[in-house]
Amino acid sequence: MSSRRPSPSADGAVGRLAPLERPPWSPWGREYVNTPDRFIWGTRPSALAREATELTADRARVLDLGCGEGRDSVFLAEQGHDVVGVDLSLDGLRKAQHLAANRGVRVPWVCAALPDLPLRGLVYSCGSIHYVARDARGALFARLRGLTRRGGHHAHVVFTERRIYREKSEVVHYFTPDELRDAYRGWIILRHEEGLIPCAQDGVRHVHSVETLLAERP
Repeated sequence: MSSRRPSPSADGAVGRLAPLERPPWSPWGREYVNTPDRFIWGTRPSALAREATELTADRARVLDLGCGEGRDSVFLAEQGHDVVGVDLSLDGLRKAQHLAANRGVRVPWVCAALPDLPLRGLVYSCGSIHYVARDARGALFARLRGLTRRGGHHAHVVFTERRIYREKSEVVHYFTPDELRDAYRGWIILRHEEGLIPCAQDGVRHVHSVETLLAERP
């Protein structure tokens, strides 16, 4: 398990909550405020997190981008990785902090869009990058690729425009088909597929079309 103490670290991240100067906005931020005693996504890790941890070396440096309530960050820390969880929702991060404490792991939580960090062994996002505007994604992916050492990995799941369903007034910038794969031209694609995932967070059963990609920097 990760045993890093919640104090300023060499990479500039901190273990306590580090808020932005202005209040952050997240499509699910209101839900985290309204459910302080319940994890709306549950506390079990996603399938992507379980798959991604098998790719990484022992004690890899991991960036969980858009970590929400922290279920995947905590799981990755439990596997012995050095994880930084990043999200725009301070209330989501408070829940993540409690989950980590209950599981006995230390994870720095940062309330920011993308902090400056040294090279990572794994850059990870599960359902967050589709909230970034399409015209800003090229710069984001370039920065994420630049954060990754040779032999490091990226793992992402994003919503695509094949099946559009907006819930709770969220603003989603859906990925076009193969847009995610095209962002990793020149990388080794370990897995790439499209599919549908069920959801009912708004009380109505529906599905989202998603694209999943795991890639390795050559």
